[in-house]
Amino acid sequence: MSQFIQFFADLLSSYGLAIIVVTIIIRTILLPLNIKQLKSSKAMQDIQPQIKELQKKYSSKDANTQQKLQQETMALFQKNGVNPLAGCLPIFVQMPILIAIYHAIMRTEAIEGHTFLWFALDSPDYILPLIAGAATFAQQKLMMAGSASAQNPQMVAMLYLMPIMITVFAFFFPSALALYWVVGNCFMVAQTIFIRKPMMKDANTGGDKK
Repeated sequence: MSQFIQFFADLLSSYGLAIIVVTIIIRTILLPLNIKQLKSSKAMQDIQPQIKELQKKYSSKDANTQQKLQQETMALFQKNGVNPLAGCLPIFVQMPILIAIYHAIMRTEAIEGHTFLWFALDSPDYILPLIAGAATFAQQKLMMAGSASAQNPQMVAMLYLMPIMITVFAFFFPSALALYWVVGNCFMVAQTIFIRKPMMKDANTGGDKK
């Protein structure tokens, strides 16, 4: 990953631009996973009324009843092609990439002393972390918009907790890493808008036909 950044830095004569290009390449490679996540989220949203009906039907806390509820819920998932774990896959994939980016930035000595826009890439900044936090909030808010997770208290808590964590971390890490977060989340915002819009249009068209 360090050599990847170095290659584009030599090509573009800028480590800041190199990190932006590398981030966009990584996000583009992960695009199929993120599309799958959005489709799974949309499918889960569509079957929520049926899930609630099952929960109402099997409202008893009896072990046999709860087992029956789980069986019928899984059957409903399979029938509609919903994978409840699909939303977690991009997170699991992105974690090692984030660790690789962090170590690449920390170990690429050539980044030291380089600046991009108003900030030094090798030291923390005071403005970029706020932008990183805002971009993270916008990305998560957009992902949750209209989905069933918007009603989940844990997911709502994460909506505010994650941006705060990113902001705090960015205050202590080199700005190069915060730049990766800003570009990555802005890419995700644009991606979600352009992918979700056709999905919602298709859903509305299907509803009109019905």
